[in-house]
Amino acid sequence: MTIEQPDAVLRRLPVVEFVILLATLFAMTAFSIDAMLPALPEIARDLTPENPNRAQLIITSFVLGMGLGTFAAGPLSDSFGRRATILVGALIYAIGALLAWKAPTFEWMLLARLLQGLGVAGPRIAGMALVRDLYSGRQMAQLISFVMMIFTLVPAVAPLIGSFIIAGFGWRAVFVAFILFAALATIWFGVRQPETLPPARRLPLSARPMIRAAKEVLSNRTVVLVLAVQSLTFASLFSTLSATQQIFDHYFGRGAEFPYWFAVIALLAGTASIVNARLVVRVGMRRMAEVTYAAQTVLSLVLAALFASGVLSGPDSFPIYLGWTVSVFFMVGLTLGNLNAIGLEPMGHIAGMAASLMTALATVISVIIAYPIGRVFDDTPRPLIIGVLICSALAYGLMQLLKRQETQGTRRQ
Repeated sequence: MTIEQPDAVLRRLPVVEFVILLATLFAMTAFSIDAMLPALPEIARDLTPENPNRAQLIITSFVLGMGLGTFAAGPLSDSFGRRATILVGALIYAIGALLAWKAPTFEWMLLARLLQGLGVAGPRIAGMALVRDLYSGRQMAQLISFVMMIFTLVPAVAPLIGSFIIAGFGWRAVFVAFILFAALATIWFGVRQPETLPPARRLPLSARPMIRAAKEVLSNRTVVLVLAVQSLTFASLFSTLSATQQIFDHYFGRGAEFPYWFAVIALLAGTASIVNARLVVRVGMRRMAEVTYAAQTVLSLVLAALFASGVLSGPDSFPIYLGWTVSVFFMVGLTLGNLNAIGLEPMGHIAGMAASLMTALATVISVIIAYPIGRVFDDTPRPLIIGVLICSALAYGLMQLLKRQETQGTRRQ
């Protein structure tokens, strides 16, 4: 791993430790989603037996809270620094996990998961802004790819860890594991990582400068296009996460095997970060995303046609569906880091606000898109495949607009 070191004033951690630390902070989000997947049938049986499909809301409520929390996390990190935002956010996250552990009703569970999501936004957004404090451009994209490379191990093992915890202690014990994981990550961060936003560069926490910064972010055409593409990408990801366990169980009859297959999916998809880290400096961030969305559109179109025609059906189609699921996660690995870098590049002076608005809006919009995809689940993969097809096709079209804008900007120069 060779990345040019940042300014000596801010250089405190070795790059390898910095990458692993960031991956651990970011992994709080993945662990909170993926470790829950094996628990959904049991939670549905205990808390919402009259409508088991509502169990998907345990994932979407967390994502919604994360999106709403992200609106505040960026401005707070710009005003009070990255460290305070990460540490306080982790505390709120742990309180949410504690409330979910004791939740007596499904509605209480959803509120607790919403609070968990609000809290995890702190490490998620302030951590991304921290990267922008130290790196920029393709170097930032490359470092984020290395972070995602390590981060990939968490989605791979989280369902397995969740299933072992559930088997030994019951599904409520999963929330205790969330608290312990958050404590480990934040203690390491608090001891080792210094502040990267000096007081002189902080923005006052008042409405006027925040509104001015928000207008600057949302008036930038590149940021708006990136935001739209991120929304569609997150929608594909969250729809797949919400529906995959049910598809494995109801359609393929492989519910008991789900944690092991999910580990295979995550590990295979994790190679996307390796591919991106190797190619992004040479190929470019926009081109990587553009080609990826085109490939996903074609693949999903073919698969949707095969399922619609009856050529693929039943348990025999499992290997094909498994490969397609890997492709969805692979698409995320090849695009989101690059999209973040593209959007934050012109926003270095207000990186926290930019990261906050982009991620918050993309997350909330993606929940709005993903919710109906999840609700039309019919015990088959078809609704999910069609939903991802539409999202990836629209994302490809938006990347063409971004390409045209870059071309026009180059001509004007």
